[in-house]
Amino acid sequence: MERVLLLNATFEPLCALSARRAIVLLLKGKAETLESNGSAFHSEKFVIEIPSVVRLLYYVKVPYYGRANLTRRAVFARDGWVCQYCGSSAETVDHVIPRSRGGAHTWENVVAACKRCNSKKRDKLPSEANLTLRRKPGIPRGPATVSLELGYVRPEWQRYLEYCRKFS
Repeated sequence: MERVLLLNATFEPLCALSARRAIVLLLKGKAETLESNGSAFHSEKFVIEIPSVVRLLYYVKVPYYGRANLTRRAVFARDGWVCQYCGSSAETVDHVIPRSRGGAHTWENVVAACKRCNSKKRDKLPSEANLTLRRKPGIPRGPATVSLELGYVRPEWQRYLEYCRKFS
């Protein structure tokens, strides 16, 4: 089933929900469609476009954003699918301080890397391999965790999630 990005009234991403649930929110007048995917649901009396992005018409206070699980997909999403050493397309995950040297498998020690940089670094520290990190890895917090949970981010969702990624 299609997934729909749900935004708060302030355009802050909240979650991804099913297309059916999004349509219920639209029909009840609780949300508005910002982007559509081109498909439609048909009933006997009317046709409604399936939304891709919906925004609530009222503000929902989110008291706590859970911590995102550390997965390959989440690391790639946090780092924008870009190698954190050279900036090319990332294909692997690298431990900044290698596990063989006591490095932990934590958000602060794992980055996305291309195969070339990862094989160049091997079990060395970045400074020993003449590599520098483009940015310090960290735990994603707040609305940015929504994009990590989604994994695959549809192109029309990018602009709604990009703002949150800058502050993660």
